[in-house]
Amino acid sequence: MKVLIIDDEELARAVVREFLATHPDMEIAAECANGFEALKAAAQHQPDLIFLDIQMPKLDGFEVLELLEAEGRRPAVVFVTAYDQHALRAFEAQAVDYLLKPFSKERFDAALAKARVLREGQTTMSQPHASDLAAAARQGRPLERIVVKDGPKVTVVHLDRLDWVQAQDDYVLLRTEGKNLLKQQTLANLEMQLDASRFIRIHRSYILNLDRLIRIEQDSKEHREAILRDGTRLPVSRAGYQRLRELWEGA
Repeated sequence: MKVLIIDDEELARAVVREFLATHPDMEIAAECANGFEALKAAAQHQPDLIFLDIQMPKLDGFEVLELLEAEGRRPAVVFVTAYDQHALRAFEAQAVDYLLKPFSKERFDAALAKARVLREGQTTMSQPHASDLAAAARQGRPLERIVVKDGPKVTVVHLDRLDWVQAQDDYVLLRTEGKNLLKQQTLANLEMQLDASRFIRIHRSYILNLDRLIRIEQDSKEHREAILRDGTRLPVSRAGYQRLRELWEGA
C-alpha cells in the first residue's frame, strides 16, 4: 500500500514513519507538512492510505479531503490528532480510524489492520463527504472559510470577504473581492454550515452576507431587491424578506 504522512509536526511524522517501518507491505510515498504539499503529493503518488492530521496551517485535514474529493480521489484515511473531540466525531462518521496523540505502537497497528481489511475488500465502509466530516467536527460552530479548487489553483475564501452566494444546479457561485468562484456544493448544504446571524437565505437561489446590505427596495408589485454596497441588486423572495424582518426584530 502506498502511504502519505500528512502532519505539520515533524515529530509526529517521525513517529508514524517509525511505526510503519515494521510493516514491509507499506510504502511511504511522501511526507507532507501542510495541506498544499499533501494535494501535490496525492496527485503525484495516488496513495492508498493517508495518515492525516486535522489541525494544520493553510489547509486543515478536512479541507484536504474535500479537495481530494473534488478531484475524484478518496484514499483510506486514518486521522491523527491531538483533539479527541475532532477524532471521535470523525470516527463516528466512519473514517477508517483515528489515532489520538500520543498513541502506542499497538494502537497504531490496530488502525493499520483496519485499513488493510478495507483495502482487501473484506468489509465495506461508507465514506462520508469531507464537508460532512468537517461539520461534525466543528460541533455546531459555523464555517470560517471555504476552499475552492479550480484546476491546479486552490483559493481560500475567508467568510468576511464573501459578498453573496448563488445556486447553480449542483454548484454554488461565490462572489468575493470582485471575483466569481464556482464550487461543487449545493446551496442548502453550504447554508447549514454558515453563521445564520451573518448569512441569510434571501431567495431560493441566493445567500447574502448582511454586512454588504444597504437597503431593500420594493416596487408596486411587491417585488423586492437587496441593494448592496457595490451597487449589486439581488432578488429577495417573500420568505427571504420574512427572514430578514425576524432577524432585524430580534436584534
